[in-house]
Amino acid sequence: MADVVKLTFNDFQENTYIVYDESGECVIFDPGCFRQYEEEELVATVAELGLKPVRLINTHCHLDHVFGNKFVAEHYSLSLEIHRGELPVLKAVPQVCLMYGLPPAAPSPDPSRFIEAGEVIEFGNTRLEALYTPGHSPASLSFYCRESDFVIAGDVLFYGSIGRTDLPGGNFDTLIQSIREKLLILPDATVVYPGHGPQTTIGFEHDNNPFL
Repeated sequence: MADVVKLTFNDFQENTYIVYDESGECVIFDPGCFRQYEEEELVATVAELGLKPVRLINTHCHLDHVFGNKFVAEHYSLSLEIHRGELPVLKAVPQVCLMYGLPPAAPSPDPSRFIEAGEVIEFGNTRLEALYTPGHSPASLSFYCRESDFVIAGDVLFYGSIGRTDLPGGNFDTLIQSIREKLLILPDATVVYPGHGPQTTIGFEHDNNPFL
């Protein structure tokens, strides 16, 4: 059975997730560690759990979700994996940092491979289904673990809210369609781990989310 650890990093309060199972292997999703003490917290958490990171994946490539790509890739000798449609977003991060008045982030490595919609991400004894959920960004992916009944949702669906759609490549109608067709069809008990804020469930959002 897979389990999830959340770490919250950077000024955007972004949620970085470590997904692991009894094999000791893990995947690091959206490392947002921007400062040295955040990098140290990530490393300490991995070490305390006795884990071996085997994959580095971005749900999407907005700056707050990729700040730590370079550090994680180099520290654990991992290659970056994203959806091909997020590549322009990743390339734009240095300019976006300037727009926010932030110091330049460490440049992310280029992805070594692209994840396709519907692809199954495997590590240890765990399988995660890549769900294509664009709308917040051009090619966001969510990752559903059927066995343990949770989804790593990036910035697609939040507790009581949805991802913003006013950034380049965002589209409100596309986002709502992604949520309805890819996430709300999951079991009500499915735990949603969003890119910001607290976790929620599909059933709660179905019944209570004002955007849905």
